[in-house]
Amino acid sequence: MLRVEGVTVRYGRVPAVSSVDMEIADGEVLALLGPSGCGKSTLLRAVAGLEPADGSISWDGVDLGGVPVHRRGFGLVFQDGQLFPHRTVAGNVAFGLRMAGERRVEGRADELLELVGLKGFGPRRVTELSGGEQQRVALARALAPRPRLLLLDEPLSALDRSLREQLAIDLSRLLRDSGTTALVVTHDHDEAFTLASRVAVMRAGRIVQTGTPEQVWRYPTDEDTARFLGCTTFMDGTALNGTIQTPFGPAPLTAPDGPVRLGLRPTALHAGPGPTPATILTAVHRRDHIRLTVTTSAGQVDAITSITTPPTPGTPTTLSLAPDGLAIITPTPKTPRTHDVL
Repeated sequence: MLRVEGVTVRYGRVPAVSSVDMEIADGEVLALLGPSGCGKSTLLRAVAGLEPADGSISWDGVDLGGVPVHRRGFGLVFQDGQLFPHRTVAGNVAFGLRMAGERRVEGRADELLELVGLKGFGPRRVTELSGGEQQRVALARALAPRPRLLLLDEPLSALDRSLREQLAIDLSRLLRDSGTTALVVTHDHDEAFTLASRVAVMRAGRIVQTGTPEQVWRYPTDEDTARFLGCTTFMDGTALNGTIQTPFGPAPLTAPDGPVRLGLRPTALHAGPGPTPATILTAVHRRDHIRLTVTTSAGQVDAITSITTPPTPGTPTTLSLAPDGLAIITPTPKTPRTHDVL
């Protein structure tokens, strides 16, 4: 088990990470999720031993302070892979094995290449591979010495979206099949929720929320977290007996009875047959839907509609509520903000 207690990292007088506490159990995949500059990569580098830090970092109760990077038993994968261009694919994987003193180099390298979907790629030069294939080689090299913790710093961010989504699914399967304990740093919540069994949201050098992907997605701890996770509109509702009453209709969601603060992602409101009249202000095509800004009697909100029925700004429509797009925020904020529905 990795345990991080009160860890602070400073660059000069500026704290990049402030008093962070964190645990990762054996076999668990934890994602550090947050915007660029929030300190997540710095925290990962401190765990790896690449950044000096105040506080305590330990593994199975043994303090790692003063333990050099190569003796921590951790594997690292960075966003650019950092492969050796003069070596073959097999040579890159074998390097990690030889550094760990492994004797059965060739057989283990072949096993790992098959595990990451690159069976038969051993003789090829890494410069001949695509970006996704190079990241698979980097992953195989990091897994080769059987690290007790795998550290992945934005491992998919340099890839195009479709390849990133597929590789995230493959990587999730690989981590679970191999039982690897891992810490993944990412700014992409889809990637974090695909890979991780638990998510820690970072903001301004601190962890502001930790939970399962389902908990973090449905119950963000505050409006800033909800906004980072895709909520664009905020409103008040009332919960009673497992149903939340909203200005756009009831939603069957679990919350304590009484007033609740809600965040709406654009997917929470669908243009089409529904009870709420609206007028379309703007329409923007996305990959698999059209994103709308509409005005209603309750205020201006975001919504979506089918890409097969492109709307015209200025025309009327109606809205229906899709509870899957709602987030329940606690505690209730003191004051509404711009783009609120009151």
